[in-house]
Amino acid sequence: MGNTSFVFSQKNTELGGGIGVFNYTGDLTRKYQFRTQRPGATVNYKFNMNKALNFRTSITGGYIYGSDSKPTDAFATQRAKTFRVFAFEVATAFEYNFLDMKGNNPLILGTPYIFGGFGIAGFSGQQNGTNGYSPIQPVVPIGIGAKYVLNPHWYISLEFGARILFFDYLDEISYGDPRFKNYQYGNWYDNDRYYFLGFSATYSFFKIPCPRNPY
Repeated sequence: MGNTSFVFSQKNTELGGGIGVFNYTGDLTRKYQFRTQRPGATVNYKFNMNKALNFRTSITGGYIYGSDSKPTDAFATQRAKTFRVFAFEVATAFEYNFLDMKGNNPLILGTPYIFGGFGIAGFSGQQNGTNGYSPIQPVVPIGIGAKYVLNPHWYISLEFGARILFFDYLDEISYGDPRFKNYQYGNWYDNDRYYFLGFSATYSFFKIPCPRNPY
């Protein structure tokens, strides 16, 4: 009597997309403020390296906004600056899942995760030019998230990520000559950052296991 074995196809690739909001901290807004959020969207492709680690590529775009409308000091009151730019980002990252939500344990229906990587972002719409900076800048995306399994093919996730920048002119405010009291400058030792908070749905590609007689 022959033995029957099962061939399982690994869930190697995923494709997802979602919507969310961009935010910013810098010379105009020192702390994360919900009032300055602006809409954005993202798509991503993931390769599952093993049960815990994913490698992903993502494209994210949307508007980034900041304003001195609620100034934190007298300097910001005099400056009265507002900016709005469109950001387009292409990034790669490693994603670490703390739980094996795609395994055989029916009690694990989701997992928290962290991610970190490298990307390139372009910014358009700066009213006063780039002041010698390139509108294309390197970024380091880092963040946290949580996933929930809807069924073997679909899951949803909520993610918050910060983008570390290496320049101080996202908000069109940087260094200046304090001898000229126009107040249109900030702290150029403190680089700007932007953030993306998003909700996404992801489809996992895999084949349904089928029995096969090896004889």
